[in-house]
Amino acid sequence: MNRERTVAAAKSTRNDVQGALELAVFAGGRVTRHPLPAEGRVSLGRSPENDVPIDDSSVSRRHAIIHLGPPIAIEDLGSANGTRLRRERSAGPTTKLLELQPEQGKTMELSVGDAVNLGSTLIVILPREGAASAAPGQGQGQPIVLDPAMERLYALAERVAGAPITVLLLGETGAGKEVLAEHIHRRSPRAQGPFVRLNCAALSESLLESELFGHERGAFTSAVQTKQGLLETAEKGTVLLDEVGELPPGIQVKLLRVLEERKVMRVGGLSPRPIDVRFISATNRDLAAEVKRGAFREDLFFRLNGIALTIPPLRARIAEIAPLARLLADRTAGALGRPAPAFARETLAALEAHGWPGNIRELRNVIERAVVLSGGDTLLPEHLLLDAAAALPAAPAEARPAAAPAETRPVASPAETRPAAAPAEATAPAGTAPPAEGAGGLRSELDAIERRRIVDALEQCAGNQTQAAALLGMPRRTFVARLSAYGIPRPRKGKATR
Repeated sequence: MNRERTVAAAKSTRNDVQGALELAVFAGGRVTRHPLPAEGRVSLGRSPENDVPIDDSSVSRRHAIIHLGPPIAIEDLGSANGTRLRRERSAGPTTKLLELQPEQGKTMELSVGDAVNLGSTLIVILPREGAASAAPGQGQGQPIVLDPAMERLYALAERVAGAPITVLLLGETGAGKEVLAEHIHRRSPRAQGPFVRLNCAALSESLLESELFGHERGAFTSAVQTKQGLLETAEKGTVLLDEVGELPPGIQVKLLRVLEERKVMRVGGLSPRPIDVRFISATNRDLAAEVKRGAFREDLFFRLNGIALTIPPLRARIAEIAPLARLLADRTAGALGRPAPAFARETLAALEAHGWPGNIRELRNVIERAVVLSGGDTLLPEHLLLDAAAALPAAPAEARPAAAPAETRPVASPAETRPAAAPAEATAPAGTAPPAEGAGGLRSELDAIERRRIVDALEQCAGNQTQAAALLGMPRRTFVARLSAYGIPRPRKGKATR
């Protein structure tokens, strides 16, 4: 009987793991993640019709299919550049790296953590983030906080959490606004309620309205049944409105009414429904400046800005870079079934000297890529593929940037909401360590790939920059900056860029 229970528990655990997987795609110098279903088929290829489209010239339009069993397997669909499985095999004291290639029309079994090449693109099946157990020091409510400014910020967040006041989180993209929002939720009286996230930049205005407020059956053509909005499903909990600065004007008006009346009207509904929800908003925009130029409603700004917490960029939190890098490397190595790699002293120095314009999100991508590609037990500087132009200017330790302790007051002017000027935007001075051999050529190739992706996205969206940015999964402001950096003319309305 005990053995039966053990077998049943093992099967249950295996099913839980299988149902909480994601596919990490390393292409074009970036990592994208796609949640995988517990069973079924997932098609991969360059065509947008695939379940996971991969925009890389080495990938065929219909390249491969992942079969989600158990067991998990991959099938090549007759691709031009092939599908290759890279797997480590231990033989005594040595480890060999085997490269296996499935025959067309036949499947090859995969394990979680196996690295697979589709052409020159790398894919890895990993446990979905948050599904696996947390690492030490990163359990619920335990983010890495070592910088003095971050310690003050989180101490203030602890006090704010217990009050019903609305919170506005400010900071650069990838700085950790969502982590802080979840920390506030877990420390609040609403901790037992749901924590619901919505990226306001990821949906069109019509979809955004339906997602936020819900709809009644028959409200529009595809509304075949009544659907609760996110604000209703977050009852007694917290809603995070990420990228709130991207809200269309029409949605701003309706959200203001919800904040004032604490009632929500479904699309197609006749009477409002009361809600009990706490609002946290996050943005990398200068909302005060957006108000001045008429792009954001002033009354909504004041409603959201009960208290503003500004998160310092990662380059101002140098003491946290090494611990974060080690944590990310441990998690990635664990998902790949490898021992955690060590960091060479030069590698840590390179990480601390980098400007991190993408902050923690960029650090995560760099470390995951380095772990996957290193194939050894030590991460070296050449595994990082860092952009030398984003290196911080050399400075004595006492002159290193420190986050300004101005995160405790509501936003009142553009100067107070604007993120600190990034030294990373300066060019690397003379004496900066040169990039690893071959890194410059690879960087040029990655830049060319990204430029092509931006042009293609603009063509697909008929020149609409907001839609093209959403298609590529980047904030519109970053997208516009990329246009300037790559010399792509900003299209006029209704005209696609060639």
